[in-house]
Amino acid sequence: MSELTHFNQDGNTHMVDVGDKAITQRVAVTEGSIEMQPETLQLIIERGHKKGDVLAVARVAGIMASKKTADLVPLCHPLPITHVDISLTTNIEKNSVDCRATVKTTGQTGVEMESLLATQITLLTIYDMCKAIDRGMTIQDVRLIEKMGGKSGHWRRSEF
Repeated sequence: MSELTHFNQDGNTHMVDVGDKAITQRVAVTEGSIEMQPETLQLIIERGHKKGDVLAVARVAGIMASKKTADLVPLCHPLPITHVDISLTTNIEKNSVDCRATVKTTGQTGVEMESLLATQITLLTIYDMCKAIDRGMTIQDVRLIEKMGGKSGHWRRSEF
């Protein structure tokens, strides 16, 4: 494992200088899920929630979050996001909504943080919209699945 890049040689926190890095197409794919009571999932599937279409609102929240990452994570660079896709799948066997976020940019640093934040905020929005009827929902397994681009090239989680 390489050394941590957010500390300089004196051990002080700093923002990494990416100015000399090549501009390449960067892609990150992340996923996570939120488990809930079967009745809560059914309400989402039937779009019967009083607050509206839970999945549509959550999808927009995730897209918006990806664009705000540098405002929330102190050492992230502001990036020109070129594409965000939030895929939401209902899983009746696990009583969950599964989220997969894909974020793309053309730049000098990757979009892993933007994709992870998109996934988490998407799931958190589902929690927020449904908490009045199901406070026991659990957000889980948020993780990077794949990243492409840059000097380190292509990485994919081994179980996929």
